[in-house]
Amino acid sequence: METAGNPDVDPVFAAAADILEADYTTSSVLHYALEPMNAIALRNGEGVWEILTGNQWQSLCLPWIAKALDVPQEQVVMRSHMLGGGFGRRLNGDYCVPVALASKALGGKPVKMVLTREQDSLFDSFRSPSMARLRMAFDADKQVVAMDSTYAAGWPTKVMAADGLAKGLNGEPYDPFASDGGEHWYEVGGQRMRVVSNELANTTFRPGWLRSVSPGWINFMVESFMDETAHHIGADPLQFRLDHFTAEGANAGSAPNAVGGAKRQAAVLSRVAELSGYGKADLPADTAIGLATTFGQSRSMPTWVAGAVQLHVDRKTGFVDIQKVWIVVDCGVVVDPNGAHAQTEGAALWGISMALFEGTSIENGVPADLNLATYTPLRMIDAPQIEIEFVDSTEVPTGLGEPGTTVIAPAIANALYNAVGVRMRHLPILPADVLKALGPQSA
Repeated sequence: METAGNPDVDPVFAAAADILEADYTTSSVLHYALEPMNAIALRNGEGVWEILTGNQWQSLCLPWIAKALDVPQEQVVMRSHMLGGGFGRRLNGDYCVPVALASKALGGKPVKMVLTREQDSLFDSFRSPSMARLRMAFDADKQVVAMDSTYAAGWPTKVMAADGLAKGLNGEPYDPFASDGGEHWYEVGGQRMRVVSNELANTTFRPGWLRSVSPGWINFMVESFMDETAHHIGADPLQFRLDHFTAEGANAGSAPNAVGGAKRQAAVLSRVAELSGYGKADLPADTAIGLATTFGQSRSMPTWVAGAVQLHVDRKTGFVDIQKVWIVVDCGVVVDPNGAHAQTEGAALWGISMALFEGTSIENGVPADLNLATYTPLRMIDAPQIEIEFVDSTEVPTGLGEPGTTVIAPAIANALYNAVGVRMRHLPILPADVLKALGPQSA
């Protein structure tokens, strides 16, 4: 269903002098909070069921618990504690249901449940695998005249909170949390964006919201494609992006959250290029810097972010060594500098983890990788130096829990191309896949 832009781009593509098309995919990603899901359930002396747990969305979960216990919602109270790691996993309270039923079977006595790591992975509402097809049309002067994008994934909002679906330009419902990121701030002429609900994913498992939600994968696709587009027409990737941040029309931004629009995104991009020495640094062989820029979780409340990644590729093993990361953030007023830095740093590290290490397949309806023996997030030994800078601003403060995650994967993919000339269009980027892409030139 169409969600943004001018849907009538077909005539522009039919008349285009040149067309670039690329497909991108990502694997499923588990939440894998350090503390497995847990809860305590009991019926107190007044006959009210008490659920003690960390939870992110009580109004969504309480009705489920009441239905499982077969009691009115007024007889259930959720007492929320520290999350112990949420990242979207604790938005839904499925883990509260079995402990509540166990307590009911014991006459309301207190029952504590802590899932094992394998159980936690089996019950996880993980991020759906995804795919996209992006197309760009050019005129005879190599100017961009239209963009057509299609994104497909499981829709967590459709599966767990259908009232939260939005309406597209064609009147059809769509999941904002499976489309945010696609309606970017670049001026590309005619633009059509379509999002597709992957019903196989929706019925095979329970898609969930995972930190950074759809921008975690859509921005990888958009920013990789913008980089590919620049190289395709022989333009510098930095200047190409800046040239298309015209800040006109809808991209001029609006109050209260998006004042300045694309101008602010251009500013953070220019600054991160300056900080990192992009295009100027004299680096060893198979080592390069890549750029990317994103705009937070959603267009309605953008946090402007730009990232640069310096990496080295080992041609013998395919291993990608992340040496340094630079991030520039414009989140309006920085309310808590230490907290802002911690959020951005943690988000960037998770971005590296999902770009290079995290991913699983679905076998018989469940994740194939259930524990750390085969599901391998980023380890401390692989954590690079990270330099973070916040723009001094008096604009409205916006969010910081997620934007730093979204800029990392495309910056890595773009740096990898700059280092060894191969374009990786799937996440995670594993050493074996890098070796395969390098082909005979490896070793």
